Amino acid sequence: MKRILVTGANGQLGQSIKEVSNNYNQLDFVFVSRTELDITNNDLVVSYFNENKFDAVVNCAAYTAVDLAESDIDNARLVNATATKNLAEATAKADIPFIHLSTDYVFDGTVSTPRLESDQVNPIGVYGQTKLEGEQLALETNPKTIIIRTAWVYSKYAKNFVKTMLWLFNEKEEIGVINDQIGSPTNAVDLADAIAQILSKDELTYGIYNYSNEGECSWFDFASKIKELTNSSIKINPIPTTSYPTPAKRPAYSLLDKTKIKQTYAIEIPNWEDSLAKELKAMV
Repeated sequence: MKRILVTGANGQLGQSIKEVSNNYNQLDFVFVSRTELDITNNDLVVSYFNENKFDAVVNCAAYTAVDLAESDIDNARLVNATATKNLAEATAKADIPFIHLSTDYVFDGTVSTPRLESDQVNPIGVYGQTKLEGEQLALETNPKTIIIRTAWVYSKYAKNFVKTMLWLFNEKEEIGVINDQIGSPTNAVDLADAIAQILSKDELTYGIYNYSNEGECSWFDFASKIKELTNSSIKINPIPTTSYPTPAKRPAYSLLDKTKIKQTYAIEIPNWEDSLAKELKAMV
């Protein structure tokens, strides 16, 4: 049995890995939050790994407040880059695989074709920049690193777009949702299952991979599908990004090409609409 450490236990992905963990009897997951292990403190990380032995680590911890990161640069870098390096060093010393979650925000979103793992990166905000730094530090530090870039993550856990829409549907009669940013939603449970499938393999192929659900949509399309599936009467108006200014710029096109992860690890990825319908049944 493989013993797997999962950081960021209280986040969407950490809780989703907990949800799927019972389906993988060959994996023994150990979940830690920041109160149990502060991964930004390298001394604590070193001590923890001296006292505990693992066969792999999955880093789900991240600073994800995209707009706040523009003014809280030091903390964003501490969590997204420095803490990632701390874990990469610890896993390299233990000679074990390190799976680190990253984001579509490493791209600028100006090219309207699905992004390959090998495409040129160019983050347009602090969040994307610090996540890219974390990627680079992990790959440089531990040769047994797998980076998984994902996008538009939602679940029944924590704060996300779907839960915000469900709340607004109960509070408002009419809302505006951006219709000129394109991507594909990611059900955190599907991503968690993909990670567990990778960990179950006897041999791992390291490097950068993309994962989101299949298909594409705008945020307006996403909201409209939530409305349809919940039989809401709310009116949703499509609006341009320019009508909803935010401190941080968002990539206009965030679609990720998933060919590599499907071929390398034989992972089947559900369509975003089907996955959303399944998840909503557990949320409403």
